[in-house]
Parts: sequence; structure tokens; C-alpha cells
Amino acid sequence: MKTIDELLAEGVAGRRVFVRADLNVPLDGTTITDDGRIRAVLPTVKALAEAGARVVVASHLGRPKGAPDPAFSLAPAAARLGELLGSAVAFATDTVGDSARATVAGLADGQVAVVENLRFNAGETSKDDVERGAFADELARLADVYVGDGFGAVHRKHASVYDLPARLPHYAGHLIATEVGVLKKLTEDVRRPYVVALGGAKVSDKLAVIDELLGKADRLLIGGGMAYTFLKAKGHEIGTSLLQEDQLPAVREYLARAERTGVELVLPVDVVVAPAFPDLAAKAPADATTVTADGIPADRMGLDIGPESRKLYASKIADAATVFWNGPMGVFEHPDFAEGTKAVAQALLDSPAFTVVGGGDSAAAVRLLGFDENAFGHISTGGGASLEYLEGKTLPGLAALED
Repeated sequence: MKTIDELLAEGVAGRRVFVRADLNVPLDGTTITDDGRIRAVLPTVKALAEAGARVVVASHLGRPKGAPDPAFSLAPAAARLGELLGSAVAFATDTVGDSARATVAGLADGQVAVVENLRFNAGETSKDDVERGAFADELARLADVYVGDGFGAVHRKHASVYDLPARLPHYAGHLIATEVGVLKKLTEDVRRPYVVALGGAKVSDKLAVIDELLGKADRLLIGGGMAYTFLKAKGHEIGTSLLQEDQLPAVREYLARAERTGVELVLPVDVVVAPAFPDLAAKAPADATTVTADGIPADRMGLDIGPESRKLYASKIADAATVFWNGPMGVFEHPDFAEGTKAVAQALLDSPAFTVVGGGDSAAAVRLLGFDENAFGHISTGGGASLEYLEGKTLPGLAALED
């Protein structure tokens, strides 16, 4: 895989460089609530612009239905990119149409443009190779060189991620090079003890990675909504807590396999419960109480790990040499159920281990809860991509960048 450093050494002045970024930021109307993904691509965009490239940045945002939708416009992300760069960023109001062609043609050396949301064109996400390839052909006409730097999308077989690199000289940007380097530390020659903390809502989202990690990690710490399916599998009453009943056989098999192979699979010993899921907008007190993990009342739902579980999980992280964390321990957006996620984040900060926060909600929680992002070993920009890499899958966007 060639990197942007090799491209810069070749020289990019006057060349149109297409940067596939991940600007899929959360929006409240037109206000960006977390610009972490925009900041993550800054080193690549800035390096290219400073070297005299004519930089064309492209991304998806949300899940529009293959047609323009103002709710998913990249205009706010383009404006924020300009603020962070400290220079004007041109914005094309379409993907490959008249506006995109004119905007790119109007770039001078060292200038940057953003084209509209790639998913406004059905060809971006099409499962038909011909339709996807036709869109990639149109994108290729906008550039001379391709730089892949949208790590959060590399697990998608989309036109701008998979097909376009085959049509242009292609290189990995700084972000993708960094992400791959970090993930290799979690899969090859891992420093031990290797501890993985997994949370989030659904067991089904993590089944494949649990299956893989049971043969690689020394400890698995389970929290979040997915923990209640594990507790149910052990025969505990879980009240109205989130349950994926169809996953119980798989979870029972994982519990048995962990015991056979000596992998320490740690579940909550106490949980914070409430009568109902909280109103996240109001942030009103939620009538929260703490109960033992085997004593959840039938009319209550578990929404966070309890204080004893927080201490337990911190102790399991304390002596680790490598820690990967993906998924919050509870409903961290509400103050009554944020302490478990805070405790795990703090345990990573207190540990001398190489620590990786696996993107998605975990990265959002780190920022929302006020932690210093730079204090962690690495915060990934792609939760789904990170998990699929750890599962051992071939990621289309990375395969496309290989020579």
C-alpha cells in the first residue's frame, strides 16, 4: 500500500487529488455536534494543499436514498473544514454534475473543494457493479490521483471507496495509514495481557468479533445493553432490559468456550436500573437505583453497570499491556447512566497500556464526557471498520489501496 508520503515525494503541485474522507459528522439541524472526523482528515488535506495540490474532498453523510436531500448536505462539514484549515473551501452542490465540474475546474494550486454528499447518487452504494462503476468513472474525471483517507467507510464496497481507486493512481492518506498501523498492534504481535472491553446495545453487532477475540484476547469485559443477553444466558432475571433472545444459544456457547480456553469473560456484578428508558433530551432524573446483576426487578431495565462493576472492570484493565474498547457501558448520554462509561474511559487513561478507543459511540462518549482525546493511545474514526478488521475480514477500501 503506497502512502501519501510517497505521493508528496513525487510532487502534487497542480495535480487534482481526490481525497475520499469521512465527514459523516452528527448534525443537529445544520449544526455539527462533533467535528472529530473532520479534524481527523485535516493532516492529509493540509499536507496536500500546502504542497500545491488542487484538493477535491468527497464523503458521504447519513443514509439518504440515492437522491439529493437537504437534511444530509455536506455544506456544514465543508464550512467547518474551511474554518479548521483557516482558508476558504469551495463547495459543489452536486457530486459529478455541472457544479462539481465547475468547482474543480476553478481550483488554483493549493485550494480545496468539497463535493456534495456522494450518497445523493444511487451509484455510490449500488450493489450492481456496472452502476457503481459508472459512477466511479464520473468521479475519476474530477481528479488525477486518489487518496483514500475515510477509514470509517473502508468496510463498504462503495464506488468512491472500492471502484474509484482502480481508475486512478492511489495512495493511503495519513489517517488510514495510522489506523491500519494501530489495528496491526491489536492483531499481530500483541503485547499482553490483552484486554478488550465491549459494550453497546446489541450482541448481534459484536458476535463475529467476540468469536474472533475468544481466541486472541486474555480478558473480555462485557457491558452496555448487550450484557443483559449474557446475564440471561447465565439464568439471571433481567427485567425489561434489552434482550436478543435469538442470540442466547450463541452467547451460551461463547460462555462455555471462554471457560474451556481460559479466556476471562467478565460480566457486570451490579447494574443501575430504572423503570423506563430515560428522556435523553430533558436529562431529567430517572429514578435510578443500583441492584445486583442477579437481582434485577421484573419491572426495571438495566441502563448502566453499577459501582462494584466499575471497580471490577478498572481492576481488570489496570495491569493490561494492550486495551481495545468499543461500545459504551450504559446510556452515557444521560447523567444518571454515564458513570460506567466514564469509569472505563478513566481506567484506560490510568493504565500504562497501549489503549485504543474503537470509534463510534465510544469516541463520541470520550468527547461528550470531557476526556482529553490526546491522552488515549489512539481513538479510531471507524467503529464498524475497526470491528470488521479485528474479525479478520478483508475490508474493500483497504484492499483497493493495495498495489
